[in-house]
Amino acid sequence: MHALVDTHCHLDVQEFDADRDAVVARAREAGVVRQIVPAIEAATWPGLRDACANDPGLFPAYGLHPLLIASHREQHLRELRDWIERERPVAIGECGLDYWVEGLDRELQATYFDAQLRLAREFDLPVVVHARRAVDAVIASIKRVGGLRGVIHSYPGSEEQARQLADLGFLVGLGGPVTYERANKVRRVAASIPLDTLLLETDAPDQPDSEHRGQRNEPARIVRVLEVIAALRGVTPDVIAEATTRNAERLFALPATA
Repeated sequence: MHALVDTHCHLDVQEFDADRDAVVARAREAGVVRQIVPAIEAATWPGLRDACANDPGLFPAYGLHPLLIASHREQHLRELRDWIERERPVAIGECGLDYWVEGLDRELQATYFDAQLRLAREFDLPVVVHARRAVDAVIASIKRVGGLRGVIHSYPGSEEQARQLADLGFLVGLGGPVTYERANKVRRVAASIPLDTLLLETDAPDQPDSEHRGQRNEPARIVRVLEVIAALRGVTPDVIAEATTRNAERLFALPATA
């Protein structure tokens, strides 16, 4: 059985309140032995911490998501520093930029994103980055702050942008979208980027694979992502599993076993 790492799933959210333990059990049965659980806003940090405390294979990241910019306050950045110092998460995030949703203040997004990047550099932690229709802007921020590493979650960019990010110490996270036959751009990325820059994710409960369209996503379904990427690259699933698990262990400083 593959020992997989889901590098992006929101197991702390209310969609899993009724059956969180069963979801984790199904993940373990499918070979998903570890999961990174990124935060979205300060109000969710305590619940996320508690959810991760219940299983040694769940690893928290704390951050402020750009889609919830209206909920963020300057004091939350100060509180984030305290959470990092006290809780010692494996990453900072989910943070980033979103230029797809209209009405989100781009300047304010950049303020919070850059502040979190500076914290990541200070604490020597990777960042989990959201970059919807904003890959170039994200690259510019990463270059401006410098001394960073991390992953661009649900990677939406080009092969060339992936190469630029790799040069900056950033990996690419791929999930459910790659399983859709018409997702030509992301499938080209999946087929071509170096294996040492690739991570697997689900973004559960969002972004289900093509066989579960419209359903709640969950970490066990990362196996389908694995199989599709292996087929696109013309290799066995074991090759992808071994590489992506090694990449996740390296980026997030995960123990070799949960």
